[in-house]
Amino acid sequence: MKRAVWMTAGALMALATGAAAQTAEPPKTVRPDQLAFRDLYKELVEINTTLSVGSCTAAAEAMGARLKAAGFPEPDVKVVVADGHPKEGSLVAILHGTDPKSRPMLLLAHIDVVEANRADWTRDPFKLVEENGYFFGRGTSDDKAQAAIWVDSLVRLKQAGFKPKRDIKMALTCGEESEAYNGIEDLVKNHRPLVDAEFALNEGADGLLDEHDKPVVLEVQGGEKVYQDFTLTVTNPGGHSSRPVPANAIYQLSAALDRIGAYGFPPRFNDATRGYFTKMQARVSPEQATAMKALVADINDPAALKTVTADPMWNSMLRTTCVATMVSAGHAPNALPQRATANVNCRILPGTPVEEVKAKLAELAGAPVTVTLAHEPNPVSPPPPLTPAIMGPIEKQAAKLWPGVPVVPILLTGATDGVHTNAGGIPTYGVSGLFSSSDGDGIHGLNERMRVKSLYDGRDFLYALIKDYAGGK
Repeated sequence: MKRAVWMTAGALMALATGAAAQTAEPPKTVRPDQLAFRDLYKELVEINTTLSVGSCTAAAEAMGARLKAAGFPEPDVKVVVADGHPKEGSLVAILHGTDPKSRPMLLLAHIDVVEANRADWTRDPFKLVEENGYFFGRGTSDDKAQAAIWVDSLVRLKQAGFKPKRDIKMALTCGEESEAYNGIEDLVKNHRPLVDAEFALNEGADGLLDEHDKPVVLEVQGGEKVYQDFTLTVTNPGGHSSRPVPANAIYQLSAALDRIGAYGFPPRFNDATRGYFTKMQARVSPEQATAMKALVADINDPAALKTVTADPMWNSMLRTTCVATMVSAGHAPNALPQRATANVNCRILPGTPVEEVKAKLAELAGAPVTVTLAHEPNPVSPPPPLTPAIMGPIEKQAAKLWPGVPVVPILLTGATDGVHTNAGGIPTYGVSGLFSSSDGDGIHGLNERMRVKSLYDGRDFLYALIKDYAGGK
C-alpha cells in the first residue's frame, strides 16, 4: 500500500483529548474460529512474496487450496499466471449468488510485500510472531491481513451454507508494491469476467487508535489521487564559463520551477473530501472547525481556504499538487550548461485529466522549457460515489463493534490497486476495520506489526459487511 498518514497532528490531538478518559478494552478470549483464522493468516504471512526472492504464485496456490478444502469446486478457484511472470500469480475465486440480476461484488487485496532484510529486523520478518498483543512480520498489516480475512470469510460463508444474492468474487493479486507487473491491472484488462463487479472492497483506509488504544475514527476511502511524473527540460548551446550569457539553462529552469512552486491548483470537492471536512468539524480546533464549515459552504472562501490549506495533508486532499523532486544540470564546472532537467511529481485529483495538468505546467514554465510525461500516464477516473448503499452497511456494522466511533470518508493522497479497478469502471472503496496507531505500525518499514485485537475485530467487521452487501441467507 502506497499511502500517506492522513490524520494531521492537530486533528489527532483533538481526537485523543476526547478519548483520553477511556482505557483500552481488555483482549477477549480467543475463539476457536479465530484460532483457525490465525493458522491461515500465519501461513500467508510466512510465504515470502517479495519481488526479489518471493513468490506470489505460491501464496495464491496455498490460499486456493484452503478454499478447495472448504468445498469450493475447482472451476471456482483459479490461479492466474501471466506469461513472463511465473512468480507473480493471482488467485481469483467466486461464491455464486442466487440472483442473476444482482451484479457481483469484488473483494480485492494484494499479496506481494515490500522487501525485508532479516539483519535489520528484531524478529524474522517471515515468521509470524505474536508478542505483547501484536502480530509481527512483513505483511502482517500491508496487505496480508485483509487478504487473509477475505479468504477466511469465503471459507466461513461456504461452510455455513450461506447463499448470497449476488456473486462474491475475490482477487488476491501481485505487484502493488513493486509495479514491475500488476496483477489486478492484468485481470481487469485481460480476464475481465473473473473480476467484473458492481463495486469492490479494498485496502486504503483503516481505523485510528489514540494513545490509549481506543478507536477514535474509522476511515472509508472514496477515491485516490493519481501519481504522475513530468520532465522539464531546457537546452542551449552552452559555451565557456568565462563568457556567460543571459540564456543560461540552469537559470531558465530555476525560474520555471519558482513559478510552478508558487502556483496553487484550484481546490475541488468530491464525496470523500466534502464528507471528511464536514465530519471533522467536531474533532478539530474551533478555528479549524469554523474554517472547515465555511469551506464546505464555499470552497473558494479565501480566509477558510488559507486556514485549512496551511496543513499540508489537508491541502493535498483539496487540490492537485505538483512539486519538484529532482534536478540535473550542466556537464562541467567550467562550462555553461547545455542541458538542465527537473522531475516534477504531481498527485492529481481523481477525475482530472493528466493532459490538463501537463498543459498548466507548460504554461507556468514558459519558453524555452519543454514539459513531457516522464512515464506512461497512470489511469484516471472519477472518484467512486459514497452512496447510502455503500455507506449504510459500513456505518451499521461499525456501530455494533465500535459504538460512538465516527465513520469518516477520506481521499487517499497515496495510491493502491484501486487506481486500476476504478479506472476500469469498478468503483472501489477502501475499508478494512483494522485499527492501527498513528505511527503506521511499521508498514513498509522495520518490524511491521498488526494489533491482535484489531485483526480479530476487523475480521468480524468485514465478514458481517460482506453478508450485508451480498444479501441472501
